Amino acid sequence: MKKKLSLTTQIFIALVLGILAGIALTGHPDIATTYINPIGTIFLNLIKWIVTPLVFFSIMAGVISLQDIKKVGSIGGKTILYYMCTTAFAVTIGLAFANGLKGIFPVLSTSDLKYEGSDPVSFMETLVNMFPSNFIAPFLDAAMLQVIIGSLLVGFAIMQVGDKGKKAVQAVDTINDICLMVMELILKLSPIGVFCLLCPVVAVNGPSIIGSLAKVLLVAYVCYVVHGVFVYSLSVKAVAGMNPVTFFKGMLPAILFAFSSASSVGTLPLNMECTEKLGAKKEVSSFVLPLGATINMDGTAIYQGVCVVFIASCYGINLTISQMITIVLTATLASIGTAGVPGSGMVMLAMVLQSVGLPVEGIALVAGVDRLFDMGRTTVNITGDASCAIVVNALLEKKEAKRQ
Repeated sequence: MKKKLSLTTQIFIALVLGILAGIALTGHPDIATTYINPIGTIFLNLIKWIVTPLVFFSIMAGVISLQDIKKVGSIGGKTILYYMCTTAFAVTIGLAFANGLKGIFPVLSTSDLKYEGSDPVSFMETLVNMFPSNFIAPFLDAAMLQVIIGSLLVGFAIMQVGDKGKKAVQAVDTINDICLMVMELILKLSPIGVFCLLCPVVAVNGPSIIGSLAKVLLVAYVCYVVHGVFVYSLSVKAVAGMNPVTFFKGMLPAILFAFSSASSVGTLPLNMECTEKLGAKKEVSSFVLPLGATINMDGTAIYQGVCVVFIASCYGINLTISQMITIVLTATLASIGTAGVPGSGMVMLAMVLQSVGLPVEGIALVAGVDRLFDMGRTTVNITGDASCAIVVNALLEKKEAKRQ
């Protein structure tokens, strides 16, 4: 029995075939835009269709499950705060580097990919627009920040209801599982979607557009290294008093496994072993690391920042300060809602693009090399989880020492 090709392999094959087909159709781009691109649009429509309910119920399920944090008290609070702060730092670093180096990114001239951005909005307008005034409207408009905030409110309300809300908890978990399964089914179509979206891009712009992918990958990996080395080194040194070299040396087995497997969950057992050898108590690592594998996505947040600037640059759009703030907020909050979903980077990128009014079609420019992004961002994700375990463990030890 022949072994079935993995989805990653299928996407790479689709990427190559899309490029070759696009090059072949360079002299007749109308064939690609008329007959191939619509199929890619169908794939994008399916992602748009499921992404809002997926985020709404996934975040709600996550909030409800955090009831256990009350039992561990300060561990939960410190963990959540650390994860949110480092994720915000990560997406900010991604945006900063990508904006500083966006001169190396291309600007597409094709009429099919031209896009006129919406009028800039002020920070206060952005703040007001975060909060929904209608329950249904955020879903219809794909207003992701409003969906996230609404989900948080409903999730907290279900927690407060107590025993009366047990049926609601079961319903939320069930619907969330259904949404995850639907997303998994849609993502199985990724090879077809990548081929049908990338082929017209190459056919219209020529093969030179492919060279830009190496540039955006380089920018992303520079950001991965900067965030990993400076943010995590500073954290473990300043709070835990641990030598950063000791930290990264101790984490090396988990880092290498994460880079090769591109799986945060798969790396979890090895990550726990490494952090415990570095001095983290088992009760801390067994709580902080699984939670991190669920909601901490620093590497993915960097990926969002870099790719959004790259896609905007390809369309000749300059992001405003308000849009960048929205990207930081959306990527930080959405990290809870999309973690654990197969292809979560692409799902999250669709959310961030929608949140600032950029064309979701731009995903086609980076989807084909998502695996290369994923290896780096997974490594950053699990390293961030480990640094949090070391930091939280040190804070608890200091607190216990003061009591004695």
